[in-house]
Amino acid sequence: MRRLRACLGATTAVGLAALGATALVAGSASGATNALSNRWYAAAPYLMPTDNDPPNAGAIMDATGLKAFQLAFILAPNGGGCSPTWGGTAPVSSDTAVQSVIDTVRAKGGDVSVSIGGYGGTKLGQACSDAASTAAAYQQVIGKYGLHAIDFDLEEPEYENTAAVKNEIGAAKILQQNNPGLYVSVTTAGTADGTGWFGKQMLLEAKSQGFTPNNFSIMPFDGGFNGAASQTSALTNFNGILQSTFGWDQATAYAHEGFSGMNGRSDTGEFFSQSDFQTVLDYATSHNMDRFTFWSLNRDRQCSPPDNGGRTSGTCSSVAQNSWDFAKYSVKFAGATPPTTPPGGGGSPTPPPPSGGCKAPWNSSTAYTGGAEVSYSHHNWKAKWWTQNETPSAVDWGPWADEGAC
Repeated sequence: MRRLRACLGATTAVGLAALGATALVAGSASGATNALSNRWYAAAPYLMPTDNDPPNAGAIMDATGLKAFQLAFILAPNGGGCSPTWGGTAPVSSDTAVQSVIDTVRAKGGDVSVSIGGYGGTKLGQACSDAASTAAAYQQVIGKYGLHAIDFDLEEPEYENTAAVKNEIGAAKILQQNNPGLYVSVTTAGTADGTGWFGKQMLLEAKSQGFTPNNFSIMPFDGGFNGAASQTSALTNFNGILQSTFGWDQATAYAHEGFSGMNGRSDTGEFFSQSDFQTVLDYATSHNMDRFTFWSLNRDRQCSPPDNGGRTSGTCSSVAQNSWDFAKYSVKFAGATPPTTPPGGGGSPTPPPPSGGCKAPWNSSTAYTGGAEVSYSHHNWKAKWWTQNETPSAVDWGPWADEGAC
C-alpha cells in the first residue's frame, strides 16, 4: 500500500517557500483553469512534485501526450492542527513550488488533481474535529489551486480509524455538494477478494452518508499479487462488493470502479510489467471502468544502473523500460494516442531481462526444501531452507534467494 511514500517522503518541504499568504479564491493564482474531461482526471498518474526526484511534468507531457497529473499528498501538519500541508511540512497557504508545477502543466493545456492522505502520516480526517472542518481544510486546497478534481486516498493508518473515515467521507460529500462538477475519486487498499475489512467498512460509511463519488478505486499490489491476472481477478471481486454494498447492477458498479496500480517492482517484491499494464488496461476499458491510474510517475523510468529488480525504489521502476512507458497506458485510457517517438528522446531503449527459462511456478500449498527452485513474478527463486506458504521476496531474512529475472 505505497509504503515508499511514507519512508521517502520526509523531505517534502525542500524548495517550498513560506510566504505566509492566505488561501486564494479558486483559480486566482493558478493560471488557465479550464477543466479537462473527466476521463483525463480518471487517467491521471500520481506524481510527487517535491519528493522522490520529481520529473519534469512538461517533459512527460511532450513525450507521452499525457494531460493530467495526480499530485500527492495533502496531510495534516506534523506538529498538529487542522490545516492542509504538502507532506505534513509545507503549508498549502504559502506554497509556490507546487503552484509552479501546476502552472507549467496548465500552460501546456493540461491540469491536475490533488490527492489527500496516502500511506503513513497524519491525515486531516484524523486531525480535524468533524466532517465540516475537514472539508473546510480541503476547500482551501481547491481554492488555492482552482481544482476540478480531488482524490481521497484512504489507507493505513487512517482507514483503521472509524471516526477519521467518517470525517473524510463526510468531507468528500460536502466538497462534492459545494463544488459542482468536482471529480472525486476514493482510493483504498486492494486484496485478492477485492478489498479488506477496512475497505468494506469505508464503503458502508459512504452508503450510510448517501455519498457516491465518481469512483471507488482499489490498489491491487502489496498483497501477494502476481501479475495482471491476479489484479483483474481482484477487480472482478471488488465489482461484486460494490454491487452488494450499494445495490448496483454489474454495469453500474464498473462505471463507479477504478484501478490504481504500481509500476515495476512493488514494495513487497511483486513485479508488474508493461504487458501487465496492457492486460489490466484492456480489462478496464472492456468493462467500462471509470479510472485507470498508477503509483507513480516518479518511478516511471529505468533504474541507473539497471538492477534487474533487486530493490524497490521511489525514483525508478526496477524493470527494463524506456522513460514514461507506463504513463502511455494512462494516455490510452483517456482515449488519446501516445507519440510513437518521444520528443527530445524520452528515454533510451533498455535491454530486456535475462532470457533464461522460468522454473515451475511457486505454489503456496507446496512444501519446499532447501535448494528447491521456483518462479514467481517473472523471477526464479531458490529456497534457502524448508518453507511453505511464504511468498518469494528479496528480503535478507526470508526463505527465498532471488536468482534473477526469467
